[in-house]
Amino acid sequence: MTPNPPTRSAVLLVSCPDRKGLVATVSDYIYKHGGNILHTDEHTDAASSWFLLRIEFDLATFDVPLADVYKSFGPIAELFHMDWRLADSATRPRMAIMVSRYDHCLVDLLYRHKIGELRCDIPLIISNHPDNEPTADFYGIPFVHVPVEKDKKREAEQRQIALIRGHEIDFIVLARYMQVLSNEFVATFPQCIINIHHSFLPAFVGAKPYHQAFERGVKLIGATAHYVTEVLDDGPIIEQDVVRISHRDSVDDLLQKGRDLEKVVLSRGVRWHIENRVLLYGNKTVVFQ
Repeated sequence: MTPNPPTRSAVLLVSCPDRKGLVATVSDYIYKHGGNILHTDEHTDAASSWFLLRIEFDLATFDVPLADVYKSFGPIAELFHMDWRLADSATRPRMAIMVSRYDHCLVDLLYRHKIGELRCDIPLIISNHPDNEPTADFYGIPFVHVPVEKDKKREAEQRQIALIRGHEIDFIVLARYMQVLSNEFVATFPQCIINIHHSFLPAFVGAKPYHQAFERGVKLIGATAHYVTEVLDDGPIIEQDVVRISHRDSVDDLLQKGRDLEKVVLSRGVRWHIENRVLLYGNKTVVFQ
């Protein structure tokens, strides 16, 4: 038997002040244009009266070309003061990976991409060290070594920005890229950079968090995938997880357990971003499962 082709769908993401009739109005728009709703998720932040919505709908009988939705849905968006966007499931976002010497997150992302778990294209890996070029070659991904010298950091970032723009990248993943990005770099790609920090933020920000955790004698260590902002390790959190440790664990034990945790947390955050499951508001996120 020939398997059925995957359903082509669109995802509508809405963020706006809470108001009666929001879900009914959006659902009615999709219904009137022949769309079939597949999944609906919503959340209202009671403290701020802010409403967030994710609707995925089948495009098989939807009678509005996606390019025209912005015009036809516009009056509804204006009425409810919506910040909104539409994503086509057939579109594969283009992801660039930035990495330094540690390879565990990079290898995990590339493997998950190879087996189809991450539905995106990876046209570019950028590194400030040459160490991971063989890994990139193994997976057939172009690798560019951009050294970052202390007194020439802006020059290096300008080259990185040119590479990212030249490859028409949609979002960037810092897979243990051990450089602090400048405000200029971050502002060039707002809400488009995902980082993995090797601690359970907001605890132990900055360098060597596992050493800080060891000195503090904590019983849990964690990892955090978050969007990058101008404030170091303070961006909206996408995903976190923890692992238990004990007084018997050395710093090396913490580092090993942390590596296992980091790659899983990062891959989850990246996947949810690719699948348009993350909505930002303020310095928070809502992640629709």
